[in-house]
Amino acid sequence: MARPFAYITSAWSADKRDAKKEAVLCCRKLYEAGYTPVCPVLSMNEYLHRETAEENKDMQDMAAEMLRRSRILVVCGKEMSEQVKNDIALAKRAGVAATTLEGILTLEGQTKKGR
Repeated sequence: MARPFAYITSAWSADKRDAKKEAVLCCRKLYEAGYTPVCPVLSMNEYLHRETAEENKDMQDMAAEMLRRSRILVVCGKEMSEQVKNDIALAKRAGVAATTLEGILTLEGQTKKGR
């Protein structure tokens, strides 16, 4: 079975270690729900430097392309940052469905009960 790509966005912690822990947890939950997690915070932060204007712009462009290619946008956490709002707006323009992690997990739980 092919797993649909799920792009993950969140108002990540400013502390890189905490953000990474949050992202790993969200990715794991999505994987267990049957998706292929796409999380720029985990992948791109390892080789791109946000402090460099050019690399920060490249990161934004690459993340936007990954979002456009994903089947769904998943918002993790309850806080809304400008980045989360931007991702939701881009998903809407690109025709990518958006939901929350809680919504996916609730649906997944109901699906398993119904089997």
